[in-house]
Amino acid sequence: MTRTTVTFDSAGIPLAGHLYTPDTPAAGPLPALVVGHPGTGVKEQTSGTYARLMAERGFVTLAFDAAHQGESGGLPRGLEDPAQRVEDFKAAVSFLTTRPEADADRIGLLGICASGGYSLAATGGDPRVRAVATVCTAEPARQFRYGADGTQDPAVFRSLLDASARARTAAANGEDPGVMTMFPATAAEAGALGGEHGVEGWEYYCGPRGHHERSAKFLTWESVDKMASSDVFHAVPLIGPRPILQILGERAVTAWMGLEAHRHATGPAEIHWIKGASHVDLYDKREYIDPAVDRLADFFTSNLDK
Repeated sequence: MTRTTVTFDSAGIPLAGHLYTPDTPAAGPLPALVVGHPGTGVKEQTSGTYARLMAERGFVTLAFDAAHQGESGGLPRGLEDPAQRVEDFKAAVSFLTTRPEADADRIGLLGICASGGYSLAATGGDPRVRAVATVCTAEPARQFRYGADGTQDPAVFRSLLDASARARTAAANGEDPGVMTMFPATAAEAGALGGEHGVEGWEYYCGPRGHHERSAKFLTWESVDKMASSDVFHAVPLIGPRPILQILGERAVTAWMGLEAHRHATGPAEIHWIKGASHVDLYDKREYIDPAVDRLADFFTSNLDK
């Protein structure tokens, strides 16, 4: 397997990516996958892991940093814009159509966590995508509004919108609008706020388990009000008759979002449960990733055939 550093354009913003290609000689262009990272993640973390493992299974894969994040361009830094995130996936598809290693007629999307939601929306609006799969599907707008487990007091999101509005006013008056910090100082504080899911997220993004210097530790406040008008699941009905596979952890508190996406499907749709796995387990623990990759490889092999 070979990894090549690449760049491509997304609505005028240069995106940084890693292109993975199998070392086994091929008779012609190979089926290709765009792999998107979780919210606040970067291509060197879990999306790179899945891209590498799928390349070892015979696919050309592209893991990339979202606009405004990681090594990709875009100002302000730390902006989470759902519309741009969907555009990034479509731009990645366009890039793959230019690569001689990739078969432009056999392209699929693989989204992890937040990119699961974004990849579904991108597939709904882009018929070049033959099949879409997600791992631990999440939808950032829903998570901001309702919490990771879907039980958050609505007052929490209203308070975030108030803070976002104050930040916009401050910026308009030439003041520093500040940023929204994504993680508390300690794992214990993360647990007090978000239980086991909060602790695992902190351990992955802030501790030695998965920390990367370029993964986002803050978002701009304007990211919040962009969530208020976003619903990436609205495009799911447009995916049918193309197939959808969702890989969900049996213990994931976020699974309700994947179930909601599943209810919107109009074509072939499958949920594949990974026994014993939490949401974050599917980021880096091979005892859970390996069976997920087995199912993903079968799914894309079947649906990206000639």
